[in-house]
Amino acid sequence: MAEAPTTAPTSLKADSIGFVDALVIGLAATSPAYSLAAVIGPIAALVGVYAPGVLLASFVPMALIATAFLYLNRVDQDCGTTFSWVTRAMGPWFGWIGGWAITMTGVLVIGSLADVGVRFSLYTVGAESWGDNSWIRMPLAILLILLMTWLCVLGTDISARLQNVLIFGQVVALLAFAVVAIYQVYDGSSTLDAIRPSLEWLNPFGEGGAALSSGLLLGVFAYWGWESAVNLSEETRDGASAPGRAGVWSTFILLVSYIAVAYAVVAYAGTQWLSDNAGEEEFVFAYIAGEVLGGWDWVLLFAVATSAIASTQTTIIPASRTGLSMARRHALPARFAHIHPAHRTPDVSTWWVAVIAIVWYVGIFQVSENALFDSLTALSLLIAFYYALTGIACAVYHRRHLTESLKNLLLIGVGPVAGALLLLWLLVLSIRDMSDPANSYSGQSWLGVGPPLVIGVGIFLVGIVTMLVWRWRDARFWEERPGVADPAIVYGHRSASADPDGLEG
Repeated sequence: MAEAPTTAPTSLKADSIGFVDALVIGLAATSPAYSLAAVIGPIAALVGVYAPGVLLASFVPMALIATAFLYLNRVDQDCGTTFSWVTRAMGPWFGWIGGWAITMTGVLVIGSLADVGVRFSLYTVGAESWGDNSWIRMPLAILLILLMTWLCVLGTDISARLQNVLIFGQVVALLAFAVVAIYQVYDGSSTLDAIRPSLEWLNPFGEGGAALSSGLLLGVFAYWGWESAVNLSEETRDGASAPGRAGVWSTFILLVSYIAVAYAVVAYAGTQWLSDNAGEEEFVFAYIAGEVLGGWDWVLLFAVATSAIASTQTTIIPASRTGLSMARRHALPARFAHIHPAHRTPDVSTWWVAVIAIVWYVGIFQVSENALFDSLTALSLLIAFYYALTGIACAVYHRRHLTESLKNLLLIGVGPVAGALLLLWLLVLSIRDMSDPANSYSGQSWLGVGPPLVIGVGIFLVGIVTMLVWRWRDARFWEERPGVADPAIVYGHRSASADPDGLEG
């Protein structure tokens, strides 16, 4: 029998998963079935038949930022991703707030994902009245969060095996739904106002700029989460290459799935019905599933449930790994850097993410269920911020190598910066839209603006205060200085562990 280690490990369990596992986790973190259920109705209401085009346009900044993750991971396989990379490129102040943004996205969304997972699980088994009862859903959602957290602590390999099963069911169900729906459109058996699909639907500018910008905000949310694959770089075989490739590939797989389902929904239901029911969000998907699949509608309901459940688990990963990375570089209390001696996972930071997420979920739910949805809307601020920060950091960190080849200039410089600028544009649009209380779920005014803006700005302010307090207590992290990528790492793929401070050149 193997003896238990006598000292606490200082690193995560290497080679726990492979490329396919990382790809699956990246896909699962986006919660594809749930994300489509949440956004397809509102996007169709905004742009009509051009919903597939908006999802195509939303893919562009995601793919460009995924490229930044790919190249930054090659020079620094740190589970803190944006936190570590931005610190290396732009210094500790930007790095810390970038890490804070990643962590808080998990806190904001985990409870909502668990809530949806429970709701659609109950819908799947015909318990609609229970699924609509918040006092039944809430304790079940809390139990689900605790279960998924425990699985995360047990090991990344265990999490990957579970995700492999869950994502397969999601993708198959979505594509089966799309095929059946399109068949019924051409067969003339659609029960709604069907319209024949056209390649023109891929034009994102069909409804004009204002509709496109609002649709893009929803589209970016649908793609968000793929970078969870890169947060596992320290635990993945070929960590310098596989996680980054998994992140890029996951965005392309999402693109195909999203466009297929968007075509199916718009063609089957027609734009007028979707516009009339846009405010129902997940209901739109549930209703159309029943119309398309008949007695087999539980398949798609189950796909949404498993999508949200899977994402509940995988969303814990980037938040907990970022907490670990920040703690071991003295940007957070050292306790958050603790690694479980048997499972080799960041147990303390993982449980802390779960506890804070539960407190947020229960607390905001006491305000109202609409306030919970408003907190999800605030996610777009955090997502656009740290993705944009990562794109800029990629160009800054590789700045001495951008003119060495056309490939470097486009893939490491122009592409990531263009993606960052697109996301910053969307960030400004988000702030503009959120300032109007009428655009929130609750329709209420907090401090004269919409609740999502108050929540988003409030999280940034709390982060700044926390950063300043910790800077006062322990200034070691703020002694780090930005550097540039070493050619030996860029072209030889040497591990950045040989240069922990990233200060070559």
